[in-house]
Order: sequence, then structure tokens, then C-alpha cells
Amino acid sequence: MALSLSPAAWCRWRAWQLLLPAVSIFLVGCGPEAESPNDQVRPVRTVVARKSELGETVTLTGQIQAENEVSLAFRIGGRIIERSVGVGDHVDPEQILAKLDPQDELNALRSARAALSAAEGQLVEAQNTYDRQSELLRRGHTTRVLYDQAQQSLRTAQSREDDAQARLEIAQDRVSFTELRANVTGTVTARSAESGEVVQPGQTVFRVARVEGRDAVFDVPAQIIHSAPPNPEITVTLTDDPSVKAKGWVRQVDPEADPVTRTFRVRVSLIDPPGTMRLGTTVTGSMRQKSVPAISIPATALTRSNGQPAVWILDPENLTVSLRNVEAVSFDPSSVVVAHGLSEGDILVTAGVQALHPGQKVRLLGASS
Repeated sequence: MALSLSPAAWCRWRAWQLLLPAVSIFLVGCGPEAESPNDQVRPVRTVVARKSELGETVTLTGQIQAENEVSLAFRIGGRIIERSVGVGDHVDPEQILAKLDPQDELNALRSARAALSAAEGQLVEAQNTYDRQSELLRRGHTTRVLYDQAQQSLRTAQSREDDAQARLEIAQDRVSFTELRANVTGTVTARSAESGEVVQPGQTVFRVARVEGRDAVFDVPAQIIHSAPPNPEITVTLTDDPSVKAKGWVRQVDPEADPVTRTFRVRVSLIDPPGTMRLGTTVTGSMRQKSVPAISIPATALTRSNGQPAVWILDPENLTVSLRNVEAVSFDPSSVVVAHGLSEGDILVTAGVQALHPGQKVRLLGASS
């Protein structure tokens, strides 16, 4: 059955329908005020900044070389007829390493001996003549001119004998030069000539590393050299076995950079290196650079503001935070070294930095220093 309303009742019912939504909104607005996300108290963890002397550790790769290495060569040219040692062989002083064909030098030696014999015979003859002229002059049976001629002949004969003696010694030396002998105790590290090869005077045939002293050699960039402390202590370890290590001191820095790599060759003298640090072994050298006053903070405390590194600083009185830009000098996965922007005693937020805004109140979960 249809419900019929009078015109007055229908108007009241329609007015109530239009008023009901507005009443609902009013009632909702009269309830408890909603809390803004910015006014929430955020739980955070903090750390206290402490200043200390910090220095970055620099690590480079190099190799073991002899502290002193000698190049051995023949003093005369010729054809090698014998080679007695090879790379890796141990040598001792006066050990014969190689020989040249000595035939030409032996012939020259025989010629020098013959010339010396002839000069000695002439000297004996000139001496006898001088002695006779001297005796005759004393008795008055010869002239002063003949005496002077005998005296001059004696002096000439003596000079020729001295010259022949010197030439003989030179010939003997050249015969000895056909044998290449080691003048040090060490190990052969390189060989550049073989039997049957003709070599020139002074041409390197062997390189021998002295048994005394070992160097760790590194190619070091200029900025590391400039930032290194005076007389740094270097820790050298085997690359394939870090448990094998030795201490060393910088012995030599090349005055000129390599034209290709623009690095400087640095030789580190090792102190009592273990036997496993053999020549040519790859090693790793570590050095701590100059210490500078700085503050190390956890990497989780770092954020960004205006495109620069920044941290959240806690005000311990009212437990609010503020954002501060800092200057970071080095980064690693666990920590950041800050040179400027922090003072000792500042309290930094280390956990919960993603949900903070300036002036926000926080609640401490735990603090550390």
C-alpha cells in the first residue's frame, strides 16, 4: 500500500534528508583531534662524537728484488766458447761463469814475451858498453863524446825494457779477461748471451743479485708520497700468504716519475725477511698515512642535505634533532671520517635517520660512544 504524505510533512522529511550529512560531518569533527605524522615521537639510536688522530692505511702491490744487483760483462770482445752457469744458479767470488776464445790473446802474450826478451838483451849490451866507456873515461883512454853516447844508449835500452815489461803485463791481463769471473756472492737473475755468440766489451752477459739484502719495490702515486709521514714503517706481506710478513723502511724514492704511469719507483729495505720472500715474489705493502685530527662516525649516521653530506644532531635537553652539513674525507662500508662540521661531544643519530625532520622530538633506544 502506498504511503501518502501531506505537503507539509513531505517538506519536513526532505529537509531532514539534506541536513543529515552535515550533522554527521559535525559530529565527526567534534571527536578527538588526529595526530600529525610530523608530531610523532620517533625512536632513534645515538652515538657521541669523539675526536682522535686518524690516518688512512694505504695498500699497494709490488715485488721482491735484490737490494744490490751486479751486471757482469767481459772487458774485451770475442766469441764465447763456454758458459758454466744459468739463471737461478748460485755463484761465489772468483767462480768462472763463461770463457772467450783466448787464441788471439795468447798469441799477443807470446809476442810480448819475445819483445821483452829482446829488450832485456839490448839492455845487457847497453849496460856493458856503458861500463866499459865509464872505465876508459876514468883512465883517460876514451873521449867524453863516446861516454855520453854509451850513457844515452843505456837509458834508451832501459826504457825499451820497461815498455816491453808493461806490454807483457797488458797481454797477460787480456788473457785473464777471456774468463768471466763472479766478483760477488749471489744468484744469477738474468743471462743475455750464449755459447758461440760474439760479444762486445762491456756487453752484459749475466746479472747477479747479491745475497745480502732484499727490497720490496712498489710503483707509488705522487699524492701518496706527499701525504706519507717522515720515515714511515712499511708492513710487507706475501700476497698469496698474508701470514708471512716483514717490516721495512723506505730506502730510495726515484727522483723522476715514470713517463707512462706517472708513478714513482719506491724501494723498501726489508728487515730480516723470511726465506719464503724470494726474488720476484709478489708482495703487498701497507702504510699508514699522516694522522690528522678527525672524528670517525658510523656510516649509518650519514645522510644528505642540499647535495652535501649531513648528520642529525640531537639536542639532549629537549630531545629534538637538527640537520647539520659535514665534510667527510673518507668513506668505507662501516664508518665515515669527518674532518669539519662536528665538535667533540656532539650527539649524532645513527639509527632512524630516514624518518626525521628538523625539530622533531625523538625517543632514545640506546646510546653509545
